[in-house]
Amino acid sequence: RGVAFEFRSKDRNPNWRRLWDWMLFTGSFVPAFLWGVAFANLVRGVPIDAGMQYTGGFWNLLNPYALAGGLATLSLFTLHGAAFLNLRTKGELLDRAHKAAVRLWLPAVVLVAAFVVGGYLATDMFTRLGINPGPVPLGAGAALLVAGWFIRQRYYGWAFAMTALTIALAMIGVAMGLYPRVMVSSLNNDWSLTVYNASSSPYTLRVMTIVALIFVPVVLVYQGWSYWIFRQRIGREDMLEY
Repeated sequence: RGVAFEFRSKDRNPNWRRLWDWMLFTGSFVPAFLWGVAFANLVRGVPIDAGMQYTGGFWNLLNPYALAGGLATLSLFTLHGAAFLNLRTKGELLDRAHKAAVRLWLPAVVLVAAFVVGGYLATDMFTRLGINPGPVPLGAGAALLVAGWFIRQRYYGWAFAMTALTIALAMIGVAMGLYPRVMVSSLNNDWSLTVYNASSSPYTLRVMTIVALIFVPVVLVYQGWSYWIFRQRIGREDMLEY
């Protein structure tokens, strides 16, 4: 995906650009889909034995609930990306991004809702809550619904914020519901990986914390600076400059 951004503009040949467009599409589609597949399997459970070893095969991971999770995250991330394009583009590109966001919103709502219903049927998270998430899941759903209104009203900043909030609250709600489990064992719940039996040593955690305290602010400052530098909206006439 990163290579596609770099090489697409190296040649004006339509076939060349079409090739890298497909590379960019594939490099974006696959991670967005598999992220949901992995996430769903963490919640549903995978065959982990008493020795904390995975005993299943590859195809075990592509169960119906996991595929539903992949479609849910794919639709949600695509909607989020369209909302971002509404913030960053102008002219014809903005019109296309707006139409895409409008069309993507309802499928995203339906697929996310189906995934939630599937979670109620296929997982024990609703009956074995670690920490009651309270209004967090409702907040995620409300943010997704409100995002559709903001998109239609062309309040692009708020639409992007709402889709981001949906993703963040959904992850927080699931993490709270699973706690202290981080990967459920489908063989025996007592064999699940938890924040206690799967954590690194205290020394490793201290080193990681120190490193994070030093470098995370640097990364945030750099990312903020890069977004500020490229804050102007772009159109087709600007594409070769970026």
